Amino acid sequence: MIVVKKARDIEDFLHHIYIHMNEADQFVLFSGLTMQQFVQCAGPLQNLLLLKHEYEDSSFNMHTQLEFVPDEEVLSFTKEFMDKPTDIRWIDFADEPRLNMLTPQEQAELLYIGHKKEPIRSPFYHQLQNHFVYLSNEEESMTKIYFRELNDSLRLVVNILNQVVREKERGTAFWRRKQKEVYPELTMEQLNAHKSLLKEGILLSLCKIEKSIASYVLEIRSLPDTVFADEIWDELTAVVKQTPDETIRF
Repeated sequence: MIVVKKARDIEDFLHHIYIHMNEADQFVLFSGLTMQQFVQCAGPLQNLLLLKHEYEDSSFNMHTQLEFVPDEEVLSFTKEFMDKPTDIRWIDFADEPRLNMLTPQEQAELLYIGHKKEPIRSPFYHQLQNHFVYLSNEEESMTKIYFRELNDSLRLVVNILNQVVREKERGTAFWRRKQKEVYPELTMEQLNAHKSLLKEGILLSLCKIEKSIASYVLEIRSLPDTVFADEIWDELTAVVKQTPDETIRF
């Protein structure tokens, strides 16, 4: 008897995220990423210099004539936009004294980044000691992030997907007498093994396997450069019915 494997339905998946890495220019395009996810999963953030925003509770830096969010207020800043996505563009920086060291040329470059969503030269400044440049559009259908260390983009994705798994497992264990203390985890090594695909643009789709040694599967589908972010989500049901190019079990 031949068993035909049933194609997954859209309801079978827990999370989707699109990634397209530009290694030469040190940025990654994401779709399906929110600023809240970034703040929670990228690691502790420094102060944020706001290059474009609609945030009313920011602080003001006299030297640059730009507003900023102190590191201790980053979480409240993020919560402000949870239910009302807007254009958010910022660059992190170590402290205000360093911010005050920016030259007129460097300040002009920051204004250019905020306006054009691309740098004139490397967007990583010695004075700022910044690790990221975060540039999102109004609906957050596409977010462009520059990473000082490109591997931080992989770590971000791993942390997001593991967070989804933990939330799923905690929900499943709600009615159990003893909640599970150890959850399945995707590793950096597993995702890094498929890093070459990220340079072409891929959709990562996470689903859970019932009654299996491997609890979760991450399906990887290469998408051509001609596919735009809004098209991915409009055609998601059809896309996930296609056979994945690669899978990661964990």
